Amino acid sequence: MRHLCIVGTGYVGLVTGACFADLGNQVVCLDVDQAKIDKLNQNIIPIYEPGLEEIVRRNRLMGRLSFTTDYDEALRNAEFVFIAVNTPEGMEGEADLRYVRSAAQRIAETLDHDAIIVNKSTVPIGTGDLVTNIVERHKKSNVCIRVVSNPEFLREGSAVYDCQNPDRVVLGSEDREAAERVAQLYLALRCPIMITDLRTAEMIKYASNAFLATRISFINEIANICDEMGADVLEVAQGMGYDRRIGHAFLSAGLGWGGSCFPKDVQALEYMASTHGTHPQLLRAVIEINRFQRRRAIHQLREWLGGLDGKTVGLLGLSFKPNTDDMRSAPSIEIAHLLSTEGAHVKAYDPAAMENARHLLPEVELCPDAYALAEGCDALIVVTEWNEFKHLDKARLRAAMKQPYLIDGRNIYDAQEMKSVGFVYWGMGRGKP
Repeated sequence: MRHLCIVGTGYVGLVTGACFADLGNQVVCLDVDQAKIDKLNQNIIPIYEPGLEEIVRRNRLMGRLSFTTDYDEALRNAEFVFIAVNTPEGMEGEADLRYVRSAAQRIAETLDHDAIIVNKSTVPIGTGDLVTNIVERHKKSNVCIRVVSNPEFLREGSAVYDCQNPDRVVLGSEDREAAERVAQLYLALRCPIMITDLRTAEMIKYASNAFLATRISFINEIANICDEMGADVLEVAQGMGYDRRIGHAFLSAGLGWGGSCFPKDVQALEYMASTHGTHPQLLRAVIEINRFQRRRAIHQLREWLGGLDGKTVGLLGLSFKPNTDDMRSAPSIEIAHLLSTEGAHVKAYDPAAMENARHLLPEVELCPDAYALAEGCDALIVVTEWNEFKHLDKARLRAAMKQPYLIDGRNIYDAQEMKSVGFVYWGMGRGKP
């Protein structure tokens, strides 16, 4: 049994800690937020993530997983200390490293025995060197602390599965032996393990997310052309995806990407590139195309309704993707803002994100279900592709509305079915409405 400390209990930290405990390790999760730790010690999970509550309960019951705000307690026996704190977006799009810096210093000051610090947070290239320097300045003289980069590749909504079934594990360090020791933690998962240097490991994370975001922006550019040329982007994407060089993943046209990773990571990579003497034209285009998708939907509503002032628009979905309550950089936030700015009354419903929406969108009327949402609406926009929305009674939905307009921002409905029950329907990229 190995002893691990996870600093930070957000999506990455909590899922990582719970899954390592499930592999038989002794794990202490540390966070400076006392309220969050109190809830976790009562088996109250602060995030919506399928399967997470069960795995946390099981490992707490087995005595392998615990939560604390005390650095001394958390680090007492730790052989590996994972930094999984937030790295929010700064004023210019850069990653804000204040929490990483603080965690690294506190760890170095507290540890009284040899250990390996593992950077799990998504951090700019060069952060491993930064953490090493902080540790060297603040550690006790008789303690050896080595640093390894281990970027995470978890998808919200399937984070537990991804943690237990990774495509690969990437480890970066200037100390090969330290990286190999971290690799031992992952052997039971039977996945490819790549060991490289610190900066290359950090870049792999950013390059991966930027590439996936680029695929989505690319298919949205194609979707806009399809609308003008009379083609169907769903069939275009299907035909493209059969090519083994391309594949089907991340070719879903619509309102674009959001969440805690893609917006922040693409912007941070663009910032790093532009401040180190390169000209990241492609990354800038990826960001702009994504922003345009939301505005394109508003433009279509404006055309349909002859303006938005005094109109009522309902949003089916608030979270940035299904199976999560996360609304960070969700398309719903920008869409609600644009609608409200033009004088529309905005209603919304989401199966999981309603509590988060109360704080982020105080001007939006939150409804108990999709049918209450449709009541009196001039138009609806499908913002999140929850399965619940795919199986709604479409005729009942249409009957509740004041006017029949629906923008399918995730292309979850059959166009002919929607038109047959009376909707004026637009699936983005499937021809002009």
